Parts: sequence; C-alpha cells; structure tokens
Amino acid sequence: MRFPQGSGYNRDVPEYPKVPPRLRWIFANNPVFFVTCCTYRRRKLLASNPVHTAFLSFATHAYSQHNIAVGCYVIMPDHLHLFVCGPDDFALGRWVAMLKQHLGKQIQGERSTSPIWQRGFFDHLLRNDESYAQKWKYVRENPVRAGLVNNADEWPYSGEIVTIDRA
Repeated sequence: MRFPQGSGYNRDVPEYPKVPPRLRWIFANNPVFFVTCCTYRRRKLLASNPVHTAFLSFATHAYSQHNIAVGCYVIMPDHLHLFVCGPDDFALGRWVAMLKQHLGKQIQGERSTSPIWQRGFFDHLLRNDESYAQKWKYVRENPVRAGLVNNADEWPYSGEIVTIDRA
C-alpha cells in the first residue's frame, strides 16, 4: 500500500506489546479471580455431599499438582462461587471447563444426561486494592439470603481450601 509523502503516515511505528504495560501494574502476578458457574436452567444439582467431595478433590489436586489455589468457595444448589489464583500461565477458562467436567461426571451418575451447566461462567479479576475479605463476607451469606440456613456457618458446602493472602 502506498501513502503519499507528507501524509502523516509513519512507517516506523513501534510494535506495541500485547498487554498494555499499565495492566501489569494494576493486576499483579498471580491475580485472584472471583468465579461463578451456574447449572443449566438453574437446576438444583450441586448442593450434595458427593458433589462437594468431588469439588474438594478437584481443588486439592489442582493445588498439589498445578499450583492452582482455590481459596474460599460456596456451593449453592444451582450455582457455585469460588476464588481462585493460579501461576503466571494460568488459563482460567480451561481450568473452569475441567472443573465443570469433573463435577459433571459426579452429577451424571446421579441424574439424566441432559445438560448440567450453563455455557461459560462469570469471572471478575480482583484488583490489588479490592478486598477479598469483603467479597467473601458477602458471598458466604448466600445460603442465609436463600433461606437455606439461619447462619452461614451452618451451610455444609462452603469453606476455604487454600488461604489466599489478599485479606
């Protein structure tokens, strides 16, 4: 392509990095993600001992084998919330897909073969100045707000697997 001389087009434009440098300062290495996954048509499939055990197994393996830390979590009947932090090469989408597949195998043994999960998931990258503790305080009250228990400590499908130091 030819550009007329004096047109203001600069052929020597430097190549920019794929990630703006400012984002490396805003989002530290190993950021913490807040993730929510919902069941298909919000069916109540998740809040059970077998699913909870499968979740704990998956998260424990992820940490011991891949350095992926699941912090606080709440498994509700039709969705789950969790905080997760991985290494620099952590691929959140791939990891969530594997989590859904793992839990789906547990549920599949109990239910029909209809879809288990909504497509995709919601994620929010916690900024350095955001309070992990404040978000957790709100999320852990979900079973109380849903009328499932009177006190969040009574809900058997929540906890913390690895302490993520953001509080």
